[in-house]
Amino acid sequence: MKNPNFEITNPEGIYDPREHGYSHVATILTGSTLVYVAGQGGSKTDGILSKDFRTQVQITFYNIELALKSKGLALQDVAKLTTLVVNYDNEKHQVLIEESKKIWPDLMFPVNTLIPVHKLALDGMLIEIDATAVSR
Repeated sequence: MKNPNFEITNPEGIYDPREHGYSHVATILTGSTLVYVAGQGGSKTDGILSKDFRTQVQITFYNIELALKSKGLALQDVAKLTTLVVNYDNEKHQVLIEESKKIWPDLMFPVNTLIPVHKLALDGMLIEIDATAVSR
């Protein structure tokens, strides 16, 4: 369900980024509450990190979803992501796009900055994503 307190747009004159799993602009309406979720990684409460990138991506989004639920929000309320990927390549990019399309099938993706990195906080951690969401 679309959040009425923010708008996702892709202005003409800039290439259409949706095939890459993100959008260009998120506009937050005045009076909305912003919720910031710290960088989440690909492990559950057991701390085990799968060696499979897709599994870590799925768990990362699951963790963000749990954090948002604690504030009465959902992944569809996310306006902005920052994604850090260890040893980023085209294969990992495709996984991110595929998993994002499962969450945002209407292709109204959050604004996203993807940053390739050499290493993250924990050995074996392949992805970290932080999120900014908007209250309904």
